[in-house]
Amino acid sequence: MADFSIILMDKEPGETSFQSLGRIKRERKGVKVGHAGTLDRFASGLMVVLTGGATKLNPIFSSFDKEYIASVHFGEETDTLDPEGEVIAQAAPPEKDLLESIIPSFLGPQKQVPPLYSAIHVDGKRAYKEARRGRNIEMPERDICISAIDLLSYDGREAIIRVSVSKGTYIRSLARDIALKAGSRAHLSALRRLRIGPWTLDDSTLSSVDLLKKTGLVSEIKLRDEERKLVENGSIRRRAVISDSDADKPYSFISFSDGLFGIGEKRDGGIRLIARLG
Repeated sequence: MADFSIILMDKEPGETSFQSLGRIKRERKGVKVGHAGTLDRFASGLMVVLTGGATKLNPIFSSFDKEYIASVHFGEETDTLDPEGEVIAQAAPPEKDLLESIIPSFLGPQKQVPPLYSAIHVDGKRAYKEARRGRNIEMPERDICISAIDLLSYDGREAIIRVSVSKGTYIRSLARDIALKAGSRAHLSALRRLRIGPWTLDDSTLSSVDLLKKTGLVSEIKLRDEERKLVENGSIRRRAVISDSDADKPYSFISFSDGLFGIGEKRDGGIRLIARLG
């Protein structure tokens, strides 16, 4: 089978997302390796690692919603909004009753200002690089959505929050904003990602094909055997299709009579071969 892998990895805190790919890159020299959804150095949890042809599916997986367990430390805000930064503001932690009343107000669509220390491009430059140079940058708001948020515990200083969010949401910014609304200051002391789209670390034993099936985005297309040569050259004509299990799904497993051949993307009424699996 051609190199095409979706790997669910449990990232350890203390390493960057790029560093966490080191072992896989060493094992698969000469093969493209990427990931969908960066985790900060201090954070841990689920990362989706893609190799070979699977890297072409990165835009799909990067757009999935995500779920986290976050530890919010009240009383001090850092410049990075995480435990690695310098304290820039202090305020008394909020009472539990106030925090419980505020947290539900963050449900739903909203605007969010990303952290200054982030990889977002502002005027063509990485925000965190400009911040390290001491430059004051105005971070543009972005549209996000929080679909679930629950306060699991609070000891008067540290809150544990479980939250499900849309693509582009920064949990560091959420911690900052919750604290400000409560008349306090805060930063994240720990963060663990539990889920990306339909996947959790419990799915790490599934094959790449089964992981794709779990997304609900992929149909099954049968092709005529006499079209194989053209398909191998990347041309999938409409007349080559015998059947499609769900024409409304944007991607497909492509098979001939002897089994699975590859993965295709449906576009402009046709099918584009993304990756060969055989």
